Amino acid sequence: MAKKSYTLIVVPDHESPVKRYRVQKTLFLQIGGGLLLMAGLALGATLHYFQVARDAAENRILREENLTLRSQLKTVRERIEHIGSTLDRVERFDQKLRAMTLLSDPQRNLAMGPVEQEPGVGAPTAETQFTELTSMESPKALAGKLDRLSAEATRQEQSLQEMQAYFQDQKSLLASTPSMWPTRGWVTSDFGQRLDPYTAERVSHGGMDIAAPHGKEVNAPSDGTVVFAGLEGGYGNVIVIDHGYGIKTRYGHLSKLLVKAGDRVKRGALIANVGNTGRSTGPHLHYEVRVNGIPQNPRKFILEE
Repeated sequence: MAKKSYTLIVVPDHESPVKRYRVQKTLFLQIGGGLLLMAGLALGATLHYFQVARDAAENRILREENLTLRSQLKTVRERIEHIGSTLDRVERFDQKLRAMTLLSDPQRNLAMGPVEQEPGVGAPTAETQFTELTSMESPKALAGKLDRLSAEATRQEQSLQEMQAYFQDQKSLLASTPSMWPTRGWVTSDFGQRLDPYTAERVSHGGMDIAAPHGKEVNAPSDGTVVFAGLEGGYGNVIVIDHGYGIKTRYGHLSKLLVKAGDRVKRGALIANVGNTGRSTGPHLHYEVRVNGIPQNPRKFILEE
C-alpha cells in the first residue's frame, strides 16, 4: 500500500520554475506533534516558573512573619518572667505582713503567724513557676502559663485588698481609741474601789477624777460622735462621745458644754470646760471609758505621760 503524502509546491518570484516537495504524511504529523509537545512543555515551564516565584514570595513573607513572631514570643517570655518575679516578691511581702498582723490566708494554707518550711518543700513560688518559660516553645504551654499568671495576679489583688481593708480598719480603730488625757491636772480619785467623799463608804468608782482649775479646757481624746450633751443627775453637765468599736467616753461636772449631740469631733478638739456642777466637792473632771457598756480603767488607754 502506497504511503500517503503531501505535496508542497513552492512558486518562486520571476520566471524560475515551480518547485514541488513531497512530504510523507507521517513525517508531517511527527513534526506537528513535536511542535505541540514543545509548546506544551514551554507552557508548563512558564506556569511552573510563576508558581515557584509565587511560592518563593510567600516563603519570604512567612520567614519574616516567623522572625517577627519569635521576637514577640521572646518579649512575652521576658515580660512574663519579670511579672512572675514581681508577684513572687509581692507574695513574700504579703506573707510577712500577715505574720506581723496575725492574719491567716486559707488559699495559701498559711496559719496564724509565720510558718517555717524546709528548703525545697512546699508549693513553688511565682518566680519558679514562670521562669520555666525560657525552655517552653509550645504556644499551648505558653497559654497555660499565662492563665496561671492571670489567676495568681487575681489572687494577689484579692489578698492585697484584704490587707488594705485590715490596715484601714486598724487606722480607724487607732483614731477612735481615746489615747490622750482629756484635760491636764492631778488625779484625785482613780478607777476602782474608793471611799465616797459624802458617805465615807467604800464604793466602786467607774472612772477617774482629774482636779483642774475651773474653766480648764476639756479636749476629745480621739475621733467620735457626740451622743449626749446635757444634765445627768449627780454628774451635772455631761458629755458622752461614741468613738465606734463599742468604745464610749463620758465627761462629768462640766461648767460649759461646747458641743451638742450629733457633732463629729476629732482628736484634740475642744468640747467643754472643767466645772463643779452636780454632786461635786470642787472643780474637777470625772472621766470614764466604757467598752460595750462596761467601765474600763482609763489609764489603760492613755498613751501620753
